[in-house]
Amino acid sequence: MESSRADFSTILNRILDTAADNLRIAKILVQMGLDPNNITYDALFNRLLEIVLANITLANMFALVGAIFFVATLLMQTMVPLRVANMAGCTFFATFGALSGNVATFLLYLLLLPINAIRLRQMLTLVKKARVATLGDMSMEWLRPFMTERKYRRGDRLCEKGDEANEMFLTVTGKFLVTEIGIELPPGRLMGELGFLTPNKRRTATVECTEDGQVLIITYEKLLELYFQNPQFGYYFLVLTSQRLLENIARLEAIIAQNKIAQQTATASGTS
Repeated sequence: MESSRADFSTILNRILDTAADNLRIAKILVQMGLDPNNITYDALFNRLLEIVLANITLANMFALVGAIFFVATLLMQTMVPLRVANMAGCTFFATFGALSGNVATFLLYLLLLPINAIRLRQMLTLVKKARVATLGDMSMEWLRPFMTERKYRRGDRLCEKGDEANEMFLTVTGKFLVTEIGIELPPGRLMGELGFLTPNKRRTATVECTEDGQVLIITYEKLLELYFQNPQFGYYFLVLTSQRLLENIARLEAIIAQNKIAQQTATASGTS
């Protein structure tokens, strides 16, 4: 064991001797206070340790911890923990700037703190409202901050069955008719969410504007972005969409049952 360690140290020393022959490396060694003609692994390690210990200050410790949090943000796969780690890193870097007297660093990271806090609050609010919606409130008004406005006139078609789907609608004012099933959609209703889930991204129905109105639009790309930023939001969105799909199925079953009763009544009347 000791023999192998000695051999390893010998190899390292030979590498250092070879590197010391390079003028640039030799210059760096001189700046570090080492003799390029008499350099060993132990001497280099001890000198680096001395430099590190000599530069350990409270300000540098804060900078080191901040750097660790910054690296952690690069490893995060979801947005909420990334924002939390970023805020922690900004706090340590701002403290470093204050202790070291670096005003630019202090102001930069002090400014980044509220920005990250606002974005974190928006994401947590979005998830919270999505969770509440799954417990009973089926409106998707909590998506408003991520949507854009669009106006329609009577007779305009928002989409046609079979068209390629790339966005989802939330009615704000006016009235809209799902022509295939004759269902009128009042303000506050969601449209086009099923196209987001279908494999071929095609519209499953035609929607026509029957009274001038306004809708809010969110693209499927934005929905995917929100999902990857926070998979918890994606889960709640899928729950809501599934509930709406079940509502549509129940509505169609009720229509089929009514038609069946009507046919049986008509048949009974014709027989009598």
